[in-house]
Amino acid sequence: MELSQITLKLLDMRGITSQEDIEEFLSPTPRKTYDPFLLPDMEEGADLILREIASGTRIMIYGDYDADGMTATALMLTVLGHLMKGREEDLDYYIPSRFDEGYGLNMDAIKSIHDRGFGLIITVDCGAVSEDEARYAEEMGMKILVTDHHNITERMAHCLLIDPKKPGSIYPFEGLCGCGVAFKLSQALRMKSDFPKSVLAEVLDLVAIGTIGDMMPLTDENRTLVKYGLRTLNSGNRPGIRELIRVCGLEPGNLTSEDAGFILVPHLNAAGRLGDASLGVRLLTAREGDPGIREMAEQLNSLNDRRKYIQQETYVKCVRLMDQGDFKLIECPDAHEGIAGIVAGKIKETYNRPCIICMNTQEEGYLKGTGRSIDGISLYDMLKKYDSLFAKFGGHAKACGFTIARENLPELRKGLINDIEEIRLSDPDIFEKKYPWDLEAEVGDCRMELADEISLLEPFGQDNKRPSFLVKGGIVTDVRYMGDEGQHVRFTFRGTGGETLNCVLFRRAEEFRDVLRPGRRISATGTLETQVWQGRKRLQFMAENIID
Repeated sequence: MELSQITLKLLDMRGITSQEDIEEFLSPTPRKTYDPFLLPDMEEGADLILREIASGTRIMIYGDYDADGMTATALMLTVLGHLMKGREEDLDYYIPSRFDEGYGLNMDAIKSIHDRGFGLIITVDCGAVSEDEARYAEEMGMKILVTDHHNITERMAHCLLIDPKKPGSIYPFEGLCGCGVAFKLSQALRMKSDFPKSVLAEVLDLVAIGTIGDMMPLTDENRTLVKYGLRTLNSGNRPGIRELIRVCGLEPGNLTSEDAGFILVPHLNAAGRLGDASLGVRLLTAREGDPGIREMAEQLNSLNDRRKYIQQETYVKCVRLMDQGDFKLIECPDAHEGIAGIVAGKIKETYNRPCIICMNTQEEGYLKGTGRSIDGISLYDMLKKYDSLFAKFGGHAKACGFTIARENLPELRKGLINDIEEIRLSDPDIFEKKYPWDLEAEVGDCRMELADEISLLEPFGQDNKRPSFLVKGGIVTDVRYMGDEGQHVRFTFRGTGGETLNCVLFRRAEEFRDVLRPGRRISATGTLETQVWQGRKRLQFMAENIID
């Protein structure tokens, strides 16, 4: 296929330059994948599982309450279910409560699992830094295998630990999600046993959802896993996902990574945010004909609707509570713990400022904080300075969480206000909202053929964003406002040669009402996309910003 210069430039900007790399990147059947035994402790971990299965040991999968944790749990249940056929009572899973237990392994759960007669715990998407908990499990006489993908700090679980970020790892790609690591373990198990290869193909949809949901880079090996995973997802063979697609109003067979990330993942996450994450696992592992599939999907849909309502209610409340400073540290005692992080993210996006929301905990005198940050400001580095103020603290540049004694909050607030002022002084433009684009284009460049070429760059997501363009010098025509409050607007761009391009701008119509006037010559940044409506394919420019 002969590609346009625009598409070749877009590939070049992604570091895809050689013919071999271009063919791999655009291929519907990519081949970039790595030997699972390059992961640390993989050989020993796979041997441990097979040995314990042969010995009749009862096995517990210990997961997490987000979409990555749910899909990883469902994947391991599926794969081990084939190896333990006929012994369903010896295989189970445990996901801690976000509200009562928090993330990762905890000793009460380990004791309960031991008392129920389980001899092996396999963690997915958690456990890498659970040093004390892993030791406790072994002291109880249990065996433990940790599979995780998170960064490992000064504390590390001293047991078999499969994690591409483990110190000394030689695995070529660090970007696997928790479900991706579970999949690599499953590959290793298949190489050492005799379950059908088709089992691995069947669970690739779970890997795609987990990878997209955890915002892992859609490059390298992940690109291979997600491409095949989306194909499996669109096959409609997983009854629970098929039903979830129906209740979400998506078009079966044509789901993209963006559909998965913006619609399916929030529905799964709603279970862990507002209720019991095991609902998501039950839906993902439901078999054809199982009773209750429709009810589970409907329940997730209801939970997600409730999540959106609470989220908007909390957002409005937090905006009222926040001050005018450049660091948005908001004390909102009754904020819902499962929603606060999303709200902090929305405030961060709206005001282009780092934001932390602090809420009450079950422990008297303590607050729990969850924060999100903008590009160019590492929230982790800012908060790490005040490590001594926290009872618990963790995270990364873009997102952090902590527990703090209420009496320490004023000191933290004062420190962060001073720090953010220093950042502003050193970079006066740090809080200017930016709408970057990849390439400049004329209205005449924006044709269906280019949109079709751009679709070859899918799946889009982290580190492989949908390409954006600055479309220059178009004449505005046919302006139509939409929405209950006219907050959206459709308009047409007419180029110098008479070419036209249909455009839509969401949520910012009022901001540009004076600019979007018929006959006005403007430029716009945004993405070029195609939509299928009633069997007809149409081209549309999704504007992000208007430049007068």
